[in-house]
Amino acid sequence: MRNYILVLFLGLSTLLQAQQRLSGIVMNIQNQPLPAVSVYISELHKGTTTNVSGKFSFVNLPKGELKLRFVLVGYGTQNITVSQLQKDEILQVTMDETLFEMDEVIVSTAFSKIQSQNVMKVSHESIQSLQEKGTATLIEGLATIPGVSQVSTGTSIGKPVIRGLSGNRVLVYSQGVRIENQQFGDEHGLGLNDSGVESVEVIKGPASLLYGSDALGGVLYFNPEKFADAHSFKANFSQKIFSNTLGSNTSLGLKTSTENWKYLVRGNFSTHSDYTVPNGDRVTNTRYNESDFKTGIGYSNSNFSSVFRYNYNKLDLGIPENGIDAQSTSKTTDFPRQGIANHLLSMNSVIYLGSSKLDLDLGYISNNRREFEESPTAILDMQLNTFNFNAKYHLPKIGAIESIVGVQGMRQTNTNSGEEFLIPDAKTNDFGVFGTANYEWKSSVIQGGLRYDNRKIKTEEHGDIGDEGYFKAINRSFDSFNASLGYKTDLATDLILRINLASGFRAPNLAELSSNGVHEGTYRYEIGNADLKNEQNIQTDLNIEYKNSHFEFFVNGFYNHINNFIYINPTGATLEDNLVFEYIQDNAKLYGGEAGLHFHPHPLDWLHFETSFETVTGKKQNNDYLPMIPANNWNNTVRAEFKIKDWLKDGFATLSYNATFNQKNVSGFETASSGYNLMNLGFGGKVALGKTIFRMNINGNNIFNKSYIAHLSRLKTDGIPNMGRNIVLGVNFDL
Repeated sequence: MRNYILVLFLGLSTLLQAQQRLSGIVMNIQNQPLPAVSVYISELHKGTTTNVSGKFSFVNLPKGELKLRFVLVGYGTQNITVSQLQKDEILQVTMDETLFEMDEVIVSTAFSKIQSQNVMKVSHESIQSLQEKGTATLIEGLATIPGVSQVSTGTSIGKPVIRGLSGNRVLVYSQGVRIENQQFGDEHGLGLNDSGVESVEVIKGPASLLYGSDALGGVLYFNPEKFADAHSFKANFSQKIFSNTLGSNTSLGLKTSTENWKYLVRGNFSTHSDYTVPNGDRVTNTRYNESDFKTGIGYSNSNFSSVFRYNYNKLDLGIPENGIDAQSTSKTTDFPRQGIANHLLSMNSVIYLGSSKLDLDLGYISNNRREFEESPTAILDMQLNTFNFNAKYHLPKIGAIESIVGVQGMRQTNTNSGEEFLIPDAKTNDFGVFGTANYEWKSSVIQGGLRYDNRKIKTEEHGDIGDEGYFKAINRSFDSFNASLGYKTDLATDLILRINLASGFRAPNLAELSSNGVHEGTYRYEIGNADLKNEQNIQTDLNIEYKNSHFEFFVNGFYNHINNFIYINPTGATLEDNLVFEYIQDNAKLYGGEAGLHFHPHPLDWLHFETSFETVTGKKQNNDYLPMIPANNWNNTVRAEFKIKDWLKDGFATLSYNATFNQKNVSGFETASSGYNLMNLGFGGKVALGKTIFRMNINGNNIFNKSYIAHLSRLKTDGIPNMGRNIVLGVNFDL
């Protein structure tokens, strides 16, 4: 027996120590080596940089398929796939100069293809590009992406809207796991900070095949920052200040890596006073403070890769209740206010099994939401704990066919400790199983899949029958089958066509099923409906895009039909001196799209012109309009890129003109909104002062101090304008 154990141990040791090596050289089209090229294998969280001879190398790699990303300023991004890594693979990579951003690997879709190979069109934006626009919060930056807008309460609370759908209809992923933070409420914000986030991917349309319930309208997928290159240590410090809110944002990050181990830690603190409207008044109690802490540890070898991350986010939010009242520049929130604490733990692992692999994502989210009205004792105290898992098995390829089968699940508990209840104590359990396949030939790809889900919701009875705040016990089970089918092909050189047909679903949330009381901030008495059915939709998407070295354009169109769409409707009665609203269902449709172009003429390669237009219309079955549909928007940007001697590199200057149109297509209890035009300026780049090198940007947003009210502002009913002129100065040091 001892001999068998010894043989097994030696065999296992040999397997674990077996090292696949990948090396290569990166050159330009003149066959000159390119130093300082960033080379990254995202699945293994391993990175390196080419030396002065353009050479790079990785060791201790798995035998399966690997995707490498090569990035160099002025050369865009190059993506290389190694189908079956040999023991000592050598690559020769050629990078061509370009001023356009090249293909990005899209992580949020099933097969992590580069965009040009992807069946579904996904919007990808780096957080750096959003920050260079001078936005104060992450959600403000997201709202600059065509097809994305926000429901806002001042500057502190913002909820994403994708093509007219928001709340529980938009799923948010961070660190590879779904975020659950009572997102049913209009006054419940995103709950994420852009510190320590590298990029965001936006799926516009149903993504229930991959993500289950609540991905009816789309997905926001946030990719965390990378670890440091092997055998390196990096420190980063950034500081931003905001003139309008007298605010500041400070971030410090440290990270290091060995060949196998990786570590990082980052802290961030933001503080803002009440925001100022164009006439100089401050909107009382829109101040807020945010603390954010992120850390991560990773390990990878030739058999598996695993990363553990933790994020703690604490928000202290003032709730504007009296409009423009007492004037103050204090950053200490007044009553009423919200206190929110989020803990997010994730474990993301990839296990390599020869020609197949297993992806396993585990997540735990603890969300505590408290509201204080007149004293330090919370009158509302909700605790939401969520455990979720997502396992995907990538089967061995059969010719050109790639396939995945997977299971997902979620267990969630909601408990109340305060005097007031918005929703009852409840337990929610999800389970889903799915399969999807991708077939690629020449320049065409077809992808399809099927999925089954079950959600069980069980609530506890609370209160006295007939009184405000009474919740009867609910025990419901919701089932849904969904499918998707997509096709992508090259109609001509550089011209891509995508057609997608997908279904999605959303089980009603606790507020829709059980509300019975005054909804703070909306001045309405809301009554839930325990008999609500699944929302079930089917959406058709069409995308055409063209890209060459100096010109690109895209056109996206969609039609979204939703059965049993849930919305809130006035009954005409009053309770507790508030109008009564009830949750009801009707079939609905949303349609519209986005179009845009990007042009930089030769030989003026330093000059860029970008324009985009977005529109969405939402109607009920009787052709009445749906509530909370964003106004049409047209955005234009002129960008110049330059270098000033040796002290400013990668310099840029931007002038943006944003036109938001009238929104007269409103529901029965909404008011129409007037259009408005805003001008923004930006300037920045990499500054070298002696041996000190840092990135800086200065932005002027709403530079003409225009007074306007966004249609999706929750302060609109009180006639309170959005933010006036705001000057933002940011610096970022890599120490």
